This record gives sequence, C-alpha cells and structure tokens, in this order.
Amino acid sequence: MTLPAPDPQRLGALRRMKATAAGLLVLAAGVFVLCRVFTDGKGGWGYLQTAAEASMVGGLADWFAVTALFRHPLGLPIPHTAIIARKKDQIGSALAGFVSEHFLTEAIVSERVRLARVPQRMGEWLADPDHARRVASELAGAVGGMASVLRDDELRTAVAAFADKRLRDLDAAPLLARLIDAVCDTGQHQALLTTLLRGTMHFLDDNRAVFRERLAQESPEWVPEWVDDRVFARGFTAVQSFLADLVLQPEHELRRTYDAKLRDLAARLRDDSEQQARLDQAKLQMLDNPRVREWLSSLWIGAKSLIVNGAADPDSDLRRWLQALTVRASEVLCDDAGVRAKVDEALQRMTGHVVTHYADDMAAVISTTVERWDTAETSRRLELQVGRDLQFIRINGTVVGALAGVIIYAISQLF
Repeated sequence: MTLPAPDPQRLGALRRMKATAAGLLVLAAGVFVLCRVFTDGKGGWGYLQTAAEASMVGGLADWFAVTALFRHPLGLPIPHTAIIARKKDQIGSALAGFVSEHFLTEAIVSERVRLARVPQRMGEWLADPDHARRVASELAGAVGGMASVLRDDELRTAVAAFADKRLRDLDAAPLLARLIDAVCDTGQHQALLTTLLRGTMHFLDDNRAVFRERLAQESPEWVPEWVDDRVFARGFTAVQSFLADLVLQPEHELRRTYDAKLRDLAARLRDDSEQQARLDQAKLQMLDNPRVREWLSSLWIGAKSLIVNGAADPDSDLRRWLQALTVRASEVLCDDAGVRAKVDEALQRMTGHVVTHYADDMAAVISTTVERWDTAETSRRLELQVGRDLQFIRINGTVVGALAGVIIYAISQLF
C-alpha cells in the first residue's frame, strides 16, 4: 500500500532534532578527547573529563535504544532491534484488539456521543448560511425525484390541512419575542436604524430644492425671500445635524430609547397574556381569510412545481425554501432542549447498537491497513510521527549521563 508523501515540515523538524542530539554527543566526545590529551585529569579537569565520558555513554546508550525501535543500529542485525519493522503486523493486530476492547464499547462510545453535544453543534453548524445552502443543495436532489411519483389530489388537501393546523397551533408570541431578542442581541436593529437615517439624510439632500420651494409656497408674501432662505437653511441644517448625530453616536439617547422599546415589546410578547391574545387573534383572522385558505390549498401544487422545476437550479426557490427549513432546524436544535435530548438519545441508541455488533469489524480496519503497509516505510512514518520527541531521550541521556558522571566522580573523590 502506497502511503502519502511525508510532511516536509515534520521531516525537517525530525532532522534538526537528530542533528541536535548528535551534536551534543560529538561535543561530549570532543571534550573527553581534549581532556585526555591536554590535561592531567586531576582537580576540575577530572570532573570535566568524567562528565564528558559519562555523557558519551548515556548518549550512545539512548541512541541505540531509540534507533533499535525503527531499524538495526549501524545496519547490524543485532537481536531485538528493528522492533517495529519486525513486529509490524503483530503491533497492528494488538492495536486493533486494544481499541476494540477498551475504546469501542457501548458505554464509552455513548458517553462520548453525549459529551460531543451533537444536536447542539449540528444546530450551530446549520445556522451558517454556507452550510445551509450546501444542505439545501443535497436535499433538493434527493426530493426532486420523489415529487413526481406522489398523487396531487390526495396531497393537496392533506398539505393544506396540515399547514393550517400547524399555523393555528403555533404559539407566535414567544417565537416573535425570541426573534426580536436575537435581532437586538446582534445589534441588527441599530444597523437598520442607521441605514434608515442615512437614507433619510440622502433623501433630504436630493430633494433640498423641493423643500425650499414648498417653504416659499407656504410663506406669507410679505416675508422677504432672503428671510425664507435663512430660515430654511438654518432649519434644514439643524435637521441634518440631528440625523448625523444619531448616525455617529451609538450611545445616543434616542437609540437607547429605541432599543428599550423593542426589548419591552419582546418582554410583553413573552409575559403579557393580553398582548399574546391579540397576536394570536390576528393570526387566526389571517388564517380565516379566504385568500390565505386558498393559498394553503395551493401549497402542494406550488411545492411540487418548485421541487420538479427547481431541483437542478442552484438559484431556484426550492433551494431557498430548503435552506430556510435547514435554518429552522438549526433554530430548533439550538433553542429547544427537549428536541436536543431526544436527538441525543436516538444517537446514543444507534451508536450503541453499532459498536455492540460491529466493534470487531471496525477495529479490524486498523490491523488490515497496517498489514498492507510497506515494512520499511511504516518504520520511517512512525519515526516521523514520534521520532522528534524520542530525540529528547538522546538529549536527556547525554545531559543526565554527564550529571551522573560528575556525581559518581565526586562521591569517589570523597571516599
């Protein structure tokens, strides 16, 4: 089995760590040679020479240990070396059994599914417009073929009755309250107000002459024109300045009042039974309207047309409709704890059934895949993954060996 090309950055990091470990070993050897050739090995030189000697021993021993995991040191077929290369298949089988016994169990997998908060994360993922469009695209292709085999006369009445019942049972006040809260929390209401204010300012500028002419028509004939000009200029400038202040000051008093009014409306929709009753009454009156009922009766025909004609069109109403349903699903998953609990329970039951009956088959993927790997390449890849950290063993062996040599030498000098 051909493995993908190794990561150049990881390969470079491994080479640098090997060079560092080898460099420390060469440094220790150099210090030892210098001490042997140019010093008498007494006093402080003795400590340095012993430290260098022990450092070489520790570094060489750890080099041998680390290298023996992946290959024969110096290419010599020393027993119990090249462990990974010799026992690749056994390692794969043991790893598969370990995973099956200790990881792919119903209790562990169910707990991980619960901790993963799949419904909540699914709702958050679907709330992204790009993700919603992607899901809508997949759903459009799936339901496009189904629509053509369904009977229109039966579904028309059923869809109309279903839609009417759902709309009548819908508690609109809390939903509208949540929508207002969401708009206020994200600041979109202030952004809308800013857009309206800027549009008003541009409208006033574009129609300045019209307003001036209107003032001239309303002004008494005995008032001089220059007085009208001055009054209009000051009034027009005051209005534009006031609007500019509202645009440029996020904490303006009128903005805070606007925010407070919207949040108060949301609170009344949640808590005020009279407000909720008025909204429900307006909803029922709308549903009793003949045009609305006629529209409900035509839902299936319109939906079928959208499905059949728009399944292949990326810009069709079908895609937008499915995207809206996806967004609605994300809202339910994010806001309704009961729905999330039911979805989570179903996922745990499903995953529990899968791991109970197919854990061995899933774990076998590990052993069969490892068996297909090239032996030498497997050793190189494993070394690439963990070899950089293993080089610290060589570095530590070189450093710890030096410290141990100094301590042993110091003790020998004392006694």
